Formats: sequence, structure tokens, C-alpha cells
Amino acid sequence: MEPIIGQGGGQNGGQGGMAGGGDLIVDTTTRDFGRDVIEASQQVPVIVDFWAPWCGPCKQLTPVLESAVKAARGAVKLVKMNIDDEPEIAQQLRIQSIPAVYAFKGGRPVDGFMGALPESQVKAFIARLAGGDMGPSPAEELIELGREAFEAGDISRAAQAFAQAAQEEPGHPAAVAGLARCYIEAGDFDRAKQTLALVRPDARNDAEIAAAQAALSLAEKAGDLGDIAELQAKVDANPKDHQARFDLALALNARGDREGAVDQLLISIEYDRNWNDQAARKQLVEFFDAYGPKDEITLSGRRRLSSILFS
Repeated sequence: MEPIIGQGGGQNGGQGGMAGGGDLIVDTTTRDFGRDVIEASQQVPVIVDFWAPWCGPCKQLTPVLESAVKAARGAVKLVKMNIDDEPEIAQQLRIQSIPAVYAFKGGRPVDGFMGALPESQVKAFIARLAGGDMGPSPAEELIELGREAFEAGDISRAAQAFAQAAQEEPGHPAAVAGLARCYIEAGDFDRAKQTLALVRPDARNDAEIAAAQAALSLAEKAGDLGDIAELQAKVDANPKDHQARFDLALALNARGDREGAVDQLLISIEYDRNWNDQAARKQLVEFFDAYGPKDEITLSGRRRLSSILFS
């Protein structure tokens, strides 16, 4: 598969300057605050992000704000103010800690919050400010198209959709994870790793990113496992050959038999849960991470694992 997105691109390099949102996202000064915030908020709600270069939580929050504002497609604007360079407005508003976010409507502050909120709460804040549900963003629509294509086995079309979504919202975890899974499916593990590195910093622990990383790990392990029939014959000959059963589980998973893979590891745990420093249980957890927390095989597998461990 040819590379679809640049290996260095997609991330906003810092807090200053334009953030790729055109007039939707600007930096302001004390002199321009009246124009950029007070006057502009007469037409559309304006969110003001007070930040400083030394503030770690600011670096987490600002990309989330930028992404959510772009997704709102003009329903709100974002203005960023560096309080180290421009302290006067923050002092007037009696801001004592950052990040601090204020929302202006009609020339006056109407809402706000302190600290680095998670993406879901930031989106809810913006939706509330904009007056209701804004519907799916272009990136979210592309991600859904990518998922549908991936499930249908059209990996090329899925990759294109996920790549376009990543261009719409750089670092979006679902777009990055989806594109990485396309590369994994194509056997291009190096590009999968490079793609996963493009996720924005605040989303590195996102469930979809974790699932894609687990899928990559499984795909790499499955490279030289041998023939399934040979592994099955070893297990049949010696049911307590844990290594053969472990390898069989990986091979079955690599070939799409996830239920069979889980079964093999659960049998191994039943025989000896402590084999090889609980390798079967740890591998089972990696399977569950790759399948996702709501997958039926994950749910049933976790129930069966708990039954074995606590019986």
C-alpha cells in the first residue's frame, strides 16, 4: 500500500500562530482583544483559551479545543491568549490558574471552565455554547465510511477515508487507529507504527489507539508461527504442551478465528495458569485489547477467564 499521509505532518507544532483553522482559530493580544473577542462575539460565540508556554495541561487542552472548534464548522470561534506575553486581560478576569477557558457571547463572558477537560466534555461545552447538537463533523463522517469499508474488506477505500479524516482533524485517534489497521491488514507494519505516532498527545491512551497497537503487536508475533495443522497435531499429542497451544492461539487469531484463539488460551490457563509467568493470561488480555471492550468475544472471554481464575 502506498503511503497515504506524510510521516511528519498532521500535528500543530505549538501554541503560537495560526492553527490551521483560518479565521476560526487566532492568537490575540491585549490591543486586539476587543476586536477578536468582544466585537466578534456579537456575531458568533467566541471561546478564549488563556495559556502559557510552561503550562503542561495547556499543551494537552489546546489541541482538543482546536479540533473541536474545527469540527463545529463555524458555529464557534477560538481565540488564544498567551498570558505571559499579554497578562492584562487575565488579570482583569482574575484568572489565577491555567488553562482557563472563557466563552463570550454578545460581548460578555457567559460560560467557562478551568483545567484540561477530556475531549467528550470539551465537545459538550462547545455544543452547549453553539445551541445544541451540531451533528457529526466531516472527519467523523469519513471515519464512519472508513469503518464500513474496512468491515466490508475494502482496505484501500477504508485507508483513503481514514487518511482524509486525519487531514480534516490531524491526530484524531479514530482516524489514526483506522489508518494504522489498514496498514496492518496490508502487512506494512512499519507504516502502521509511523501512523500510530501521529495521534495527538492528549489521545495517546485512547481505547482505539490501544486496540490498534495491540493488533499490531499480534500481527508481528504471528509472522513465523508455522502451519496450524502441525500446531494442532502437537496439542492433540500433548494437551499440556503450553508453547504449542500458545502458538496455535496466535496462529488462529492471525487467520481470523478469534473464538478459537481465545479457547486455546483459556484451556492453557485451566491446565496451568502460572505457565511461563502467566503468558497465556497476558496474551489473552492483549487479544481483548485488540478486539475492543464491547466485542462479544471479549465480553464472553472475560467472563470465562474470571470463572477460571476465581473458581
